[in-house]
Order: sequence, then structure tokens, then C-alpha cells
Amino acid sequence: MEVDIEKGLKLEVIFPNHKKMINENELNNNSLVFKLKYNNFSMLFTGDIEEIAENEILKNNNNLTSTVLKVGHHGSKTSSTENFIKAVNPKIALIGVGRKNNFGHPSEDVLERFKKLGTKVYRTDLIGEITIKVDRKSNLKIMKKIK
Repeated sequence: MEVDIEKGLKLEVIFPNHKKMINENELNNNSLVFKLKYNNFSMLFTGDIEEIAENEILKNNNNLTSTVLKVGHHGSKTSSTENFIKAVNPKIALIGVGRKNNFGHPSEDVLERFKKLGTKVYRTDLIGEITIKVDRKSNLKIMKKIK
């Protein structure tokens, strides 16, 4: 489903498919996944999906490529598989994660996958709040609010 918000600005709902919900870790794996498209800029929001949901998305979606990826499940080792990251091919990855969290997020393996692809990673546990500004020409500016 795609929603036209205004000229040049669209929201594409990618997942979940109401006909086939995931039964494993239901709350995370049925998170809303959507792609925001503004002229030549795009950002993929992945909620808390894990590998099982990423695989379903990869089966059913040909165009995941996005400028920015909001990393799934706080950079957990259960998400951000190599195949999914390669399909998205983000220039920038945003990880929303608490400082010194009990879960060890983000996973070093996930961080290494992004490094291997040359993706710039921004983490809220290190730099605080992150704001993205995009102009009509798709020029991108990352603004950080240091904690």
C-alpha cells in the first residue's frame, strides 16, 4: 500500500501482510515496516523486526534500497541480517538504543555488517537524539543533540 502525502512525498507500507502474520515473537516480528520517499531520498523504518520478518520482506519486496535505514530491534543480533542490509544498501544506519542497556544492544556483529558495507552508523546511546533534514534536492543533513 502506498499513500501520497503531498507532491514528491510518499509513504509505502511494506509489512506486515495482514493475510500472513508471523507467530514467532509476534509483537516484534509483526512491527509496521514502511518506507518514506521524498524525491530522491528514502528511509526505511523497520520497527523491532527480526530475521524471520526480514526474510518474509525479502521474499515479497524488490525495492528496499533506501538512503537511510532505521535499524531493526535496536541493533539486536536477531535482526539486521547481511542479506537484508545488502538489499536496503543504506548510506546511513540509525540505531535507537539506550546507553548501557541490559541487552548488549547494538550487537558487535551487526555493527560489523554495516562497517563492511561502508554504511555510516549513528547511535542514540553515543550521540543522543538524531534529527534528519532533507531538502527538495534530496540533500541530507544529520543533526545530533549530544546528551
